[in-house]
Amino acid sequence: MKSIITLSHGAGGKDTNELIEEIFFDAFKNEYLTADDAAILPSFTGKLAFTTDGFIVSPWKFPGGNIGKLSVCGSVNDLAAMGAKPLYLSCAFVIEEGFPTAALKKIANSMKETAAEVGVKIVVGDTKVAGRGQIDGVFITTSGIGAVLSNANLSGKYAKAGDVVIITGDIGRHGATILLARDSFGIDAKIESDCAPLWEIAKNVLEVSAEIHTIRDATRGGVGTVLYEIAKSSNVGISLYREKIPVQNEIKGLTGMLGLEPLYLASEGRFVIIVDKNDAEKVLQTVKKSPYGENAAVIGEVTDEHKTKVTIKTEIGAETFLPAPGGELLPRIC
Repeated sequence: MKSIITLSHGAGGKDTNELIEEIFFDAFKNEYLTADDAAILPSFTGKLAFTTDGFIVSPWKFPGGNIGKLSVCGSVNDLAAMGAKPLYLSCAFVIEEGFPTAALKKIANSMKETAAEVGVKIVVGDTKVAGRGQIDGVFITTSGIGAVLSNANLSGKYAKAGDVVIITGDIGRHGATILLARDSFGIDAKIESDCAPLWEIAKNVLEVSAEIHTIRDATRGGVGTVLYEIAKSSNVGISLYREKIPVQNEIKGLTGMLGLEPLYLASEGRFVIIVDKNDAEKVLQTVKKSPYGENAAVIGEVTDEHKTKVTIKTEIGAETFLPAPGGELLPRIC
């Protein structure tokens, strides 16, 4: 096979078939994966969740992951946040002419490994090749189908005054990782993306509590943006405790140096969970049993005050409004 992707790989002939067979079919093979125009899947009784997402992260690889792992985690976590067990994924690649074939194989293998960890099957896909300079490396779009658990009733509209806000781990690592990977500031720090599939956490917390009202993954806009969206959707206020928000020391140093707010840095492996206060402790302890949740913490509460706003209580007891999210802090983060 050629060492780089050429326009002939997108022409639908011999090179296209070779690319699909040797990279994608080799990585994604399962009983439903098809070369036909659509995958034929078994029927299901109950509610289904369906999601789609595009990934154009720059650079395509970064400490802790790459665009392939990110694309599977993104769709899996969107399904999981609705209480849906991920079943099937589709994936569509747009690849720049000249992109290394070995790199594409690494991306496909990362997708394979992440999908296997969750138990989701990649069943159908598409491949296009764009000319040099028309895109940057490789873009991936994934869509996912999941089976909604019978006890799941989740929405950003369901947060209630008195609920507790839980974050499933330390925040801001993905955004900080991409920032450093672009080498714009010449800063060297040991930071890795938190990119991870979170279905296990969602499944386990829903098993121990019927009073979970909202689960959201804190991606592009970070935890702060997610909380503002929930506050607006539910017409409530959210009050955070600054000292309880878990942030790695390296990220505290980086954000302090650059004047950034960790709450607005992307987290690609973290859920915000809104739960009735009576179930908060058992949900927190359940999250902590997961390898992706050991730094989980209660970081705030839902209130009737300052509706649609997020406030933050500082270490010295003062309370202030968290600035509302503005423009894109860091484009092409996922």
